Amino acid sequence: HATPAKPPSAPPPLPYGSGNRWEVGQLPTLAISLQNENAENQERESGSQKSSLKIFGPDSVSLMYLLIMVNTQSGFGNTFSTEAIAGTLPLQQNSPQKTPLGLYPEQISGSAFTAPRHENLRTWMYRTLPSVVQGNFGPTRPAPHWKSSPAEDIEFVPHPLRWAPVPSPSAPTDWIEGMHTQVLNGDLRSQIGCATHIYSCNRSMKDRYFYNSDGELLIVPEQGALRLHTELGILEIEPLEIAVIPRGIRFRVELLGPTARGYVCENYGAPFRLPSLGVIGSNGLAHPRHFFYPVAAFESQTGDFEILTKFAGRFFKSSLRHSPLNVVAWYGNYAPYKYDLRQFNTINTVSYDHPDPSIFTVLTSPSDTPGMANVDFVIFPPRWMVAENTFRPPYYHRNVMSEYMGLLTGVYDAKEEGFVPGGGSLHNCMTGHGPDAVTFEKATTAEFKPQKIEHTMAIMIESRYAFGVPFEVLNSSRLQTDYSQCWQPLKPTPV
Repeated sequence: HATPAKPPSAPPPLPYGSGNRWEVGQLPTLAISLQNENAENQERESGSQKSSLKIFGPDSVSLMYLLIMVNTQSGFGNTFSTEAIAGTLPLQQNSPQKTPLGLYPEQISGSAFTAPRHENLRTWMYRTLPSVVQGNFGPTRPAPHWKSSPAEDIEFVPHPLRWAPVPSPSAPTDWIEGMHTQVLNGDLRSQIGCATHIYSCNRSMKDRYFYNSDGELLIVPEQGALRLHTELGILEIEPLEIAVIPRGIRFRVELLGPTARGYVCENYGAPFRLPSLGVIGSNGLAHPRHFFYPVAAFESQTGDFEILTKFAGRFFKSSLRHSPLNVVAWYGNYAPYKYDLRQFNTINTVSYDHPDPSIFTVLTSPSDTPGMANVDFVIFPPRWMVAENTFRPPYYHRNVMSEYMGLLTGVYDAKEEGFVPGGGSLHNCMTGHGPDAVTFEKATTAEFKPQKIEHTMAIMIESRYAFGVPFEVLNSSRLQTDYSQCWQPLKPTPV
């Protein structure tokens, strides 16, 4: 097994239930130290007065390097080994009669035991107490706006819909309480389909932990950074980054600012994976090396705690006398991870026509029909547009797949007005959609020259199953009832 490497010129490690893990709060200081050291070395070598360390992309500096070395492990779907206290991870077997420090072995399985080896997901954890040490669950209702499918209070709508952002709450609201379902489909009890939510909150989860038995959670911040304390370690994400919490993993959410808002895709189906690249080859789109997993970290405090779960569409709670984030060491391939959307290797045409948006797929959850995803997570990132004699914005389209879109920053190139960060739009199966009239006019008269689309990031959650909309969202004041008017100025072609 491997423990996190010690970065150069860094202060001694701080205990977080261990002696080999750096406190998250120290990371910015260490990053600055590394950046300054790198700059000094470059100045000595070149005589230059200005230098900087750049990793992967133009906006990634030594903090990324530090996170790789100290606070995370990289590689999508890898089998990792990590321990918060040296020597606590058994090396030869999973469940010895006596474990180091008397820790309790516990396996979590994200797939059936008999799943094919390349799809088999499991992690062995070594805990101060097993997860069975808790009280019985009782029903609770901490998130009144969090819906599950199938649901009775939803409507399936065939015309385009668009919403303004969910406002910040006025009362103290944590990440669970501030969840608002926007669209949903499928049947979570049959493990098919997904739901898309928007969270809007202003306080951290205190003495409260959560795990989702109904699906994995893909978290996409739009405003405010989050620190995700999970039983397998800590991840921090900010806008333009994402994190995935697998089904069943226990965690709590800490806000790193006064408020936070973002999107969540609750995937009821097969776990997200990287899409097949086909004739693209062995490289491109989201690189496996850019996905980061936490190192082991644990909480040892005791007290009065609450554990929430969402099971079969209902919320339940139980009491605990200890933190459930008590995993001292673990190994396996079933763990939370994060990814920086700015690292996406965008592929586009260099001749003519607009490629299908599937070329921007980051993660996919397959269904039982090849090529028909249970849910795809797609982005529309900054990119060069160089197609010749081509209408460059996304083309007009009707699709067997259903599409929910959100915007993280900037302007979406097919809708210059009305579609704002934190908002959303829905185009269900076979619902026509495409550029608004203003965008069409500009694109059909624009000079043909290389154009770089910058300072934008839109997301799309696409599914083979039609999306239903909760009544409260369909009747919300956030609904832009004039959305379809953006296409009405288009003039008929005289023939």
